[in-house]
Amino acid sequence: MVKITSSKYLIFTILIIILIHITPLVVGECTCDQEDIDSHIDKGAIKYKVGALFAILVASGIGVTIPILGKHIPALHPDKSLFFLIKSFAAGVILSTGFIHILPDAFESLSNPCLKDNPWANFPFTGLAAMVGAIGTLMIDALATSHYRKVHTSGVHGVAIDEEKFDGGHVHLATHGHSHGGPSSATAIVEPEGLSELDRLRYKVTSQVLEMGIVVHSVIIGISLGTSQSIDTIKPLMAALCFHQFFEGMGLGGCIAQASFKSASTLCMAMFFSLTTPVGIAIGIGITNVYNENSPTALIVQGLLDAVAAGILIYMALVDLLAQDFMNPKVQSNKRLFLGANIALLLGAGFMALLAIWA
Repeated sequence: MVKITSSKYLIFTILIIILIHITPLVVGECTCDQEDIDSHIDKGAIKYKVGALFAILVASGIGVTIPILGKHIPALHPDKSLFFLIKSFAAGVILSTGFIHILPDAFESLSNPCLKDNPWANFPFTGLAAMVGAIGTLMIDALATSHYRKVHTSGVHGVAIDEEKFDGGHVHLATHGHSHGGPSSATAIVEPEGLSELDRLRYKVTSQVLEMGIVVHSVIIGISLGTSQSIDTIKPLMAALCFHQFFEGMGLGGCIAQASFKSASTLCMAMFFSLTTPVGIAIGIGITNVYNENSPTALIVQGLLDAVAAGILIYMALVDLLAQDFMNPKVQSNKRLFLGANIALLLGAGFMALLAIWA
């Protein structure tokens, strides 16, 4: 089994540090049509912000934990049909988040009239940033998978990956060696849940890259809620974020469960996901009185980060979640499960898209 080091947590920590240090850049600047911030402050808003912080923390924690604990609940075990349906619904939520919620926000920020026409109005930077996010995710995905394969093959005596055979969607590891009882043969290393070792490597990479993409968006949206000064804005946003974080957590938790991380790594990843949006809200609360969302720097930073995050989540939802599960032989060979997965996908995407009316 591949040993997962603490290096991935360093990446996540660096992302948080970058976002925190970017925050001072977006405060205190003069902007077009600037209004008096204090005149919009609702004195009771702070109570709702704190309530939203804890509500989202609980929703995130429950969402990411259910699939992980599902290994001990027969109905939610990763090889059960219900598990695939939940993951499909969650993938629909993540896909809709990228297309319906994050990408339009990025377009709005980078096309704001407060920005200079040159260069922001003369080139589609939003599409470029989203494309960079998707391509960058692909590269990280491929490099991480290659690294884990090398680590695995160097740590398992007598096992080498010399070819990848797809037999009903599973990747098999071919073994070479001399058998005392006969000629050598190629065998597949498949664990009890029907997942080969390479399947598990894939889920390890997927869960880590997905969490990296989620972190960027979660902190940004948390800051947006934390700096909001209207109760009428905070209430629907809190409900939408609870729904979003719960099912986004289920999608991530499903990948973590199938990757079979060690308990410490699983706990760290679950906690990291659960805390990102609340941390963003706390930062937002702290800078409420000085934050200026219409400053050029704020618009550029938020727009570019939103676009990159959208590219990451769209790629992950389509390639690493949906394509991976929909091509699974269990889904392919079961028409009812295949139909159910499609319906769950549409429902997840539809419900999340509907929330765009309020938040």
